[in-house]
Order: sequence, then C-alpha cells, then structure tokens
Amino acid sequence: GMSRRLSLSASGNVPRIVYVIYAGGTIGMKKTPDGFRPAPNYLKEQLAKMPEFEDPLMPRYEINEYDPLLDSSDMDPGDWKRIAEDIRDNYHRYDSFVVLHGTDTMAYTASALSFMLQNLGKMVILTGSQIPLGELRNDGRYNLITTMMIAGNYNIPEVCILFNDRLLRGNRSTKVDIWGLNAFHSFNYPPLATVGVDIEIVAEPLPMPEGPFHCISEMDPNIVAIRIFPGLSSATLKELVRGTSVKGIVLEAYGAGNIPERKKEYVNVLSECVSKGIVIVVCSQAPKGTINMDIYATGQALKHLGVISGYDMTIESIHFNLNSS
Repeated sequence: GMSRRLSLSASGNVPRIVYVIYAGGTIGMKKTPDGFRPAPNYLKEQLAKMPEFEDPLMPRYEINEYDPLLDSSDMDPGDWKRIAEDIRDNYHRYDSFVVLHGTDTMAYTASALSFMLQNLGKMVILTGSQIPLGELRNDGRYNLITTMMIAGNYNIPEVCILFNDRLLRGNRSTKVDIWGLNAFHSFNYPPLATVGVDIEIVAEPLPMPEGPFHCISEMDPNIVAIRIFPGLSSATLKELVRGTSVKGIVLEAYGAGNIPERKKEYVNVLSECVSKGIVIVVCSQAPKGTINMDIYATGQALKHLGVISGYDMTIESIHFNLNSS
C-alpha cells in the first residue's frame, strides 16, 4: 500500500543545494567551564571535519548561522518570523531547507512554520540533538546526516521534524523525553518516514500546493494557555483571563474535553470570555486521542458556550491556529 522504500541513486542527479539555518540549540554547543553554550562558527568547524559530507549522496549546502545563537527556551514569535522570512527570501534559490534548532521548543517552531509558510512546495526539516556534535558520543551527527540525506534526495513538501529514527509532520509533533534520544513523538498521526536499514516513507505526504508560495509572518502574541486542574478556583481563572489584551485561550481540559460543571463558576467565566469575543480552543491534557465534547455533560457544557474543539491537534499547533486566525 502506502509504505514504500526509497532507494537513493547518486547517478545522473544534479546535487541539490540545501539552505541550512543554524538558529541554535545543543547540536552546535561547545563545552565551557560554565556548561554547554552555543559558540559562533563552532558548528561549521565540526561539519568541515565530517567526511560524510563529501559523499555523492549528500547535497551541497550553505549555512546561515544566526547571531546570537539561541537556546530554544528563548525562542519567541519574533524568532519564528525571522526564520520564516529567511526561508521566504531564499525560497527560489535552494531545493530544500534545514533548520538546526534546540529541542525544547522545536515542536512549537515547527508548528509555527507550518502555518506561516503557505503553499509550501519544498521540504523544511527541523532537527537538532540531545548531545552536542563535538562530543565523542553524540546523536547530532546521526540526525544531521540523516536530515541532509533526506533533504538532498526526497521532496516531502511540508515542515517536518527529523529526530532519531523518525521523520514526523512538524505540527503533529511533541517533545516527550528530556534525556532520551527519541525525544519527539507524533501521537495522533503516523510518522512520515521511518529511518532504519532503509529510509521508508510511511504516511502519505501532503500533495504539492496549487497556489504560489507565500509567507504569513505576523502573529498575534496575545494567547494564553490555561490548564484545568482539580481545585483551580474560578477566581484565579477569572484573574488569568481578565486582561484586556487576551484574544485567544488554549484551554487544556480533561479527557475528551471536559471541565468541572457541578459548580457553574467555570462555565460562567468562560461564557463571559466568549461574549467578549475571545476565541477559546479546547484541547486535552492527554496527548493521544480526539476531543469529543458530546459524550459527557461536562463536555457539553463547554460546547454550548461556543468554544472550538481542537480535535486531535497538539497543544503546540493549536497555539498557531489561534495565533494566525
């Protein structure tokens, strides 16, 4: 059926040129007396030492190293805009794009880019590592070589994350492991490809877009995420959403989209928000499965308010649906 192995042939193909954005993250960090830090030009020095890049299966590449290099915990919408516009400005010059990025917010950046880069007809792969490239034993080398091989030989026209042995759809990915090398998972969608003895395309990639590529780089940062927990007082909830600047709420509910309804205060606060024009999207605290607000009275209470179901989307991607709506 859909699963097919792709054989790489180096014969007769003009090598692709990949544009590599090095935004920061562990992969290019250097050991200092104060711990690992991003160091300018250090990644380029590491790559220059790697014989793998001379292989005919590898694409040619150019690196744009950002200054300053960021720990991904410091990433914000201004940085997504910079990356999106960088891809836009170089879109016609390169065959595919690789973004080297820290793991902590990689799934957020991938989700953001998937909404910002409209009618994307080329592949954008985010990758990074849990251990820096310069360390003797590291996962950065493997992730980078695999990413460059895929970027150089396939075209899956969407924003992806390559990590360890899987190529995932970017806006379906979530970081699930702080220390393990299999740091990302896609709970509600199969991986686009698995990387084993062969690189095997598993899920149907998105079709090539009809319209011209363009970039939406303006985001509305006035989004708040609220996680419901037993004992969250309605007064606190009210306080969280009282700010006049709040335009959207990501409501992390229980299970299939349930909130407490025995006491009506929660519903009242949220109802007030909806009437002020605040968009509320409900997602689940459980990463696997789909929101269905019809099953329980506690979910129907939400549905009647006019909140929007996040279905089976990740929390990261709901942020950007709200951001760009």
